[in-house]
Amino acid sequence: MARSTAMKAAGLILALLIFTFLTLAVSSSNNQIQILNAERRIDLSSHIVKVFLTLKVENVGTTPASEILLAFPPSQADHLALVKAQAAIGKKKKKSYVHLDVNPTELPDALNGTKYFSISLLDPLSLGETATLEVLYILTHSLEPFPAEISQSESQLVYFRDSALILSPYHIKQQTIFIKTPSTRVESYTRVEPTKFSGRELKYGPYEDRPPYSFSPVIVHLENNSPFAVVEELLREVEISHWGNLQITEHYKLAHAGARHKGVFSRVDYQSRPSIKGASSFKHLLASLPPSVHSVYYRDEIGNISSSHLRTDYRKSELEIEPRYPLFGGWKATFVIGYGLPLEDFLFESPDGKRYLNFSFGCPLAQTVVNKLTIKVVLPEGSKDPSAAVPFPVEQHLETKYSYLDVVGRTVLVLEKKNVVPEHITPFQVYYTFKPIFMLAEPLMLASVFFLFFMACVAYLQIDISIRK
Repeated sequence: MARSTAMKAAGLILALLIFTFLTLAVSSSNNQIQILNAERRIDLSSHIVKVFLTLKVENVGTTPASEILLAFPPSQADHLALVKAQAAIGKKKKKSYVHLDVNPTELPDALNGTKYFSISLLDPLSLGETATLEVLYILTHSLEPFPAEISQSESQLVYFRDSALILSPYHIKQQTIFIKTPSTRVESYTRVEPTKFSGRELKYGPYEDRPPYSFSPVIVHLENNSPFAVVEELLREVEISHWGNLQITEHYKLAHAGARHKGVFSRVDYQSRPSIKGASSFKHLLASLPPSVHSVYYRDEIGNISSSHLRTDYRKSELEIEPRYPLFGGWKATFVIGYGLPLEDFLFESPDGKRYLNFSFGCPLAQTVVNKLTIKVVLPEGSKDPSAAVPFPVEQHLETKYSYLDVVGRTVLVLEKKNVVPEHITPFQVYYTFKPIFMLAEPLMLASVFFLFFMACVAYLQIDISIRK
């Protein structure tokens, strides 16, 4: 019994020593970096909040530093859609930017709910060396409508919550924050001196010598009548046919995520004065499509919707769509967009003999947030070993789809991602192997059907002739 108690005590002491060592290691790593200057620019011109953060960091420790940590408070961690970073190399006209890897990480002494990301530097920083980092992170569903309900003639007001000081595990010698507003109408804002509001820009700072994890909450109450277009669910089906076509079918569940509409809706007032009697609504959306698009359609459960315009040239194609009714806060619409593409522009063969599809991820509609995106890549019958190369984490699984004269079914690679923004529109690849013998399956099946039809016609003619005799 005494021996068991002693072993438990020894294990507890060992665990405590390991935790203390890790904490000291992380603390010493954080202490060897300081931020000489930090500038944060927050763009509130749409319902998608874009934050551009410029950091000039210096290594003041004795060991080289190979990574820089970013910290996000719990209020932002749940709304974080994307984090990108790049390093500035050179000066002024000769300045260039190099992409840096950004990955989520955890710290043993992390604050409750704080989310961390690690930026990997190109070269470790030695004592006294500096580096300039450009960071972009995007927040969704971060603007809270207040009041939560408005009438047709009212403008939309929203709350934006943040901090006048950057939450960081490092000491910051100087920092400034600029908030760009959609209009000059700002109802109120928290003052943390020095604070200045001029035109469409609210400035906090500069603030000097702030210790790690400094935080000063601010609230800005402002007007924002930009379209709060949110696609609650988007299903994109990409069907590959080796006969030369790539068929795209997109199922949308669109919603206006702004202040809910209250009272009655007057279409007469809306059509006569849409900028006043519907300032917070939207009725047009723009979809960017590949330049080689053909056979485009836009319909819903009722049928074809004729209120759309397609503009194409050799560089791009744009489809302007208009739902059957303007969307106010809380209103929803469902529709389908479909189009075809020449397969030769998107299907290639890799050096190892595999075929791969090179297509774009994300939502074609401009300035929209997709709560849940599902992309189903339907491969030709006979395809095997599919795999996807996507530049960010997604969930993947396989399905089987039966269509027309399929025998064993078509393999479907399903990609799923939540909280998708326009910056996620990047190329991705789907690799698969294909045996040429299966290319004869469909023609043979069609030939068999035509042969049976021909034999049935011959039999019918023989019966008819025998009856006439």
